Amino acid sequence: MQTASQPRLRTAPPWYAQRWPWLLMLGPAVVLVAGGYTGYLAYTRQDAMVVDDYYKQGKAINQDLRRDRVASAQRLSVALHYNAGAHAMQGELTSFGRPVTTPFRIGLAHSTLPEKDILLAVYPDAQGRFSAPLPALEQARWQVNVEGGKRDWRLAAEWQFPAQQSMTIDADAAIAP
Repeated sequence: MQTASQPRLRTAPPWYAQRWPWLLMLGPAVVLVAGGYTGYLAYTRQDAMVVDDYYKQGKAINQDLRRDRVASAQRLSVALHYNAGAHAMQGELTSFGRPVTTPFRIGLAHSTLPEKDILLAVYPDAQGRFSAPLPALEQARWQVNVEGGKRDWRLAAEWQFPAQQSMTIDADAAIAP
């Protein structure tokens, strides 16, 4: 039998029954999970912005500048329009205001996904007008490169689709040789 003169001792619950240790461990646990997920993403995703051979890339830039100067010397201009109903890229290529009738290429490079890049072979008529089949174009910022069939000249610009349904690219007369 217990007497009133003896105090009862309270026993503390074990550490795992307390909320403070769990609250303190929550921060490092979240950091470990987030770090693991970031590591998983880094391992499984390819970085499309990395180039293996920087020297070769630099030489390609110089080649592009030479092609830009050739386009300027010929005063090339291209007018492009995407006709969504006909699923076609339509337009006209001129040099010194006269139509160009030789075949050329139009390259549409997606801003973030290289697998969505499009290359169109274009065969203009006697008036320099063309219509090249183009599947449904998604909303994106596209880098447009129009280049000669022999890759001897180039016109380049950025195109924000669908905000811009049409665009004109003129060779820069300031960089003509």
